[in-house]
Amino acid sequence: MSTKHEKILQYIESLPVGDKISVRQIAKEMQVSEGTAYRAIKEAENRRLVSSIERVGTIRIEKKKKENIERLTFAEIVNIVDGQVLGGKDGLHKTLTKFVIGAMKLEDMMRYTDAGSLLIVGNRTQAHEQALTTGAAVLITGGFDTTEEAKRLADELQLPIISTSYDTFSVATMINRAIYDQLIKKDILLIEDIYIPIENTAVLRNDQTILDFRNKNAATSHGAFPVVTAQNKLTGMITSKDIIGREDDELLEKVMTKNPIAASMKTSVASAGHRMIWEGIDLIPVVDEDNTLRGVISRQDVLKAIQTAQRQPQHGETIDDLVKNEMKMIGDEDMIVEFTVTPQMTNQFGSLSNGAFTTLLAEVGSLALKRRKRGDAIVDNMTIYFIKPVQMESKLKVKPRILDMSRKFVKMDFEVYNGTAIVGKAMMMFQLLER
Repeated sequence: MSTKHEKILQYIESLPVGDKISVRQIAKEMQVSEGTAYRAIKEAENRRLVSSIERVGTIRIEKKKKENIERLTFAEIVNIVDGQVLGGKDGLHKTLTKFVIGAMKLEDMMRYTDAGSLLIVGNRTQAHEQALTTGAAVLITGGFDTTEEAKRLADELQLPIISTSYDTFSVATMINRAIYDQLIKKDILLIEDIYIPIENTAVLRNDQTILDFRNKNAATSHGAFPVVTAQNKLTGMITSKDIIGREDDELLEKVMTKNPIAASMKTSVASAGHRMIWEGIDLIPVVDEDNTLRGVISRQDVLKAIQTAQRQPQHGETIDDLVKNEMKMIGDEDMIVEFTVTPQMTNQFGSLSNGAFTTLLAEVGSLALKRRKRGDAIVDNMTIYFIKPVQMESKLKVKPRILDMSRKFVKMDFEVYNGTAIVGKAMMMFQLLER
């Protein structure tokens, strides 16, 4: 049975794109308290079902597919540039395909402006109106206003006219940054991308017995199950180890692990994998914010996802990507990695930042383990016990050395040289990601 929170989210998702909603309206429509309605609207905003804009209100927007996440709605543009909507509020849910900077003659500007685009321009009112008739929205920089005719046209065509106090260069930079951040997010796998939904998951209820566990175990061959209440709230986890020496008629809630480790839909797969390795568990339940069970994720699912992600092309570069791009392996017998310090990896003093240095050592360690055919690994702990400032554009050499290796852990020592001078040393412990 769905909770009030879930019912409100389902109702919001069923609304036509572009509809305005409010806490009072939802509370009245769904017959719930305003507090419950407010929490549900905030969750809908987190799920990118709605967007809240100052002086406009909360509107239902198109939930973009993951592969199209680099596109932004006009509602999101308003928030990015701290804008004010002058007209065309009913079109804020629409998605822009590209943006055009209007720094040319009017006729040339219109050659590049087409339906679905966003024209970024100053107080050139004729350009505002022509862009709208072409099917494009308008973003006016410098805090300027537009004509009443342009506002009327925007309302009629449902194409937003947005005004911002920022200059054109700043606005273009901000929108580019937002698109770039979305590209990076696009490549980060989340639990929602790979989890097994509850419809395909074997679960047990807290009022069932050890005998029910044994029957479910025989039918599915699974060794662990989430335990839920009649309202589908996660209340525990039960595994084969928990029932050793127990009688068939004992209730599960007496022997299960209460308040188990759980993940949300927005937890990263890498984070879940680290938690599984650290806690020594093979199955994590996936829940909503109100603790309703949505499904499960297994260690095998996590490992498959990480291996698949490594083979996918990356579009938005993170610091890790920048570091990897500057690494070059030299030497056959003794592995040595050559590395160039770029300006993006420096701190405010122009020296190699601690974060980039840490990332470099972690990547070199992972590379050394892969050469030893030990597969993927994650850093358990690290100690940097000697470092000298390293200036940008320096060429470093990193020498990793395996000190000790077991089935699950590897201890490594690192020496980092700039020319012949040693500039850093570190000790690192890795956990091996093995099935």
